[in-house]
Amino acid sequence: MAPLVAHLDAAHNLARWLMRNETDAEDVVQESYLRAIRSFAGFRGGDGRAWLLTIVRNGCYDRLRQKGTSAQTTDFDEALHSGVRQMMNPETALLLAERRELVSNSLAELPAEYREVLVMREMEELSYREIADIVEIPMGTVMSRLSRARQRLEQILLGHQERAALALATGTSVAS
Repeated sequence: MAPLVAHLDAAHNLARWLMRNETDAEDVVQESYLRAIRSFAGFRGGDGRAWLLTIVRNGCYDRLRQKGTSAQTTDFDEALHSGVRQMMNPETALLLAERRELVSNSLAELPAEYREVLVMREMEELSYREIADIVEIPMGTVMSRLSRARQRLEQILLGHQERAALALATGTSVAS
């Protein structure tokens, strides 16, 4: 059981991005961890993190289906929930916060199937094989989804950047 505790941060991170609501993410992780404990006898070894993330992912999608995805109204604030507090000058802190918010908002605009593979690969540093096992898709599909997700994220970020530049040039405010 102790090896699964080491993966709770990864489980919580995935749940936060899929649920886009801190409270729901915490609930899903707790329920998933309890499910993992109850099912531990059936665990055949291998990567405990991938096994736990599979349970968390399935729990998230079950919860989203129950709630209906349109019921989600609370935005996830990566800067607020990251837990990372570093001492830096105010200007640097402001710039980093703006960038985090931009990336977070852009990532939130992605469809769930793209968002989940990006989070697992880029934030949780899972291998393509681990992602394929968790999401239950072929490894080639993981690679193509990652490629499309990265392209779409880049387009979204460029769109935000262009709107910000236009707003700066015209003296208007940027509406998200």
